[in-house]
Amino acid sequence: MGSFYREVISKDTRFGSPLRVADASLLEPMTRQLVERLVAAAQQMGIAVMIYETYRSQERQQELFNNGASKLRAVGVHHYGLACDIVRLVGGEPCWKGDFTFMGQLAQSCGLIWGGDWGAPHIKHSFIDSVHVQRCTVARQGDLFAGAWYPDDTYNPYDEAQHLFAAAKSSLRSRLPEPESHKPPASERSRASR
Repeated sequence: MGSFYREVISKDTRFGSPLRVADASLLEPMTRQLVERLVAAAQQMGIAVMIYETYRSQERQQELFNNGASKLRAVGVHHYGLACDIVRLVGGEPCWKGDFTFMGQLAQSCGLIWGGDWGAPHIKHSFIDSVHVQRCTVARQGDLFAGAWYPDDTYNPYDEAQHLFAAAKSSLRSRLPEPESHKPPASERSRASR
C-alpha cells in the first residue's frame, strides 16, 4: 500500500471516526492537487462548489450504507485518500441539486474519474454519484482494497488500459513455460547445410 495511506491516513486521529471529514489534507497529494484544480476551474466558470467529503472511515461507510446513501458496505476509494465529494455551494450551504455534468467534464480534464460515468460514458451505469470524483478506475478498486496497489504520482486513470495490459502481460508471462529453442531438428539442420 502506498506510503501516504500508511503514513498519514491510517495514523490520523479521524481514522475510525463516524463523522464526515472534509479535510483536503487527507487526500493523497496528487489527488489533492487535481481536486483543487477542479474546484478552481469550476469557480472560474462561475460555479460555486465546495469539497464536502474526503476521507471516509469504515464506520461512516457502514452508516451511509445503512441509510441507503451508498451502495458500498465496506470502505470505498474515499478511505484511501483517492476520492472526494464536491457539491455546489448555494447560499453558503452544500447543495446536491442541479446539473453536475460540468463536474464530469472538469474531472476528466483534471485526470479524475467522475461518479456520473465512472470513466466510461458509453456504458449505462446502475449507480450514479454525480458529486463524486476519484483517482482510481473501477477496474483498479479491487487491487486498491486488497492492498496490492496504490497509485504513484504518474498514474493517470485514463491511461488505465495501458497499465492493465502491462500487468496482464507480465502476469501471463510468469505463468507460461519458458519457450523451447527455435532451432530446427538436427535432421533438418543437416539437410539445410548440404
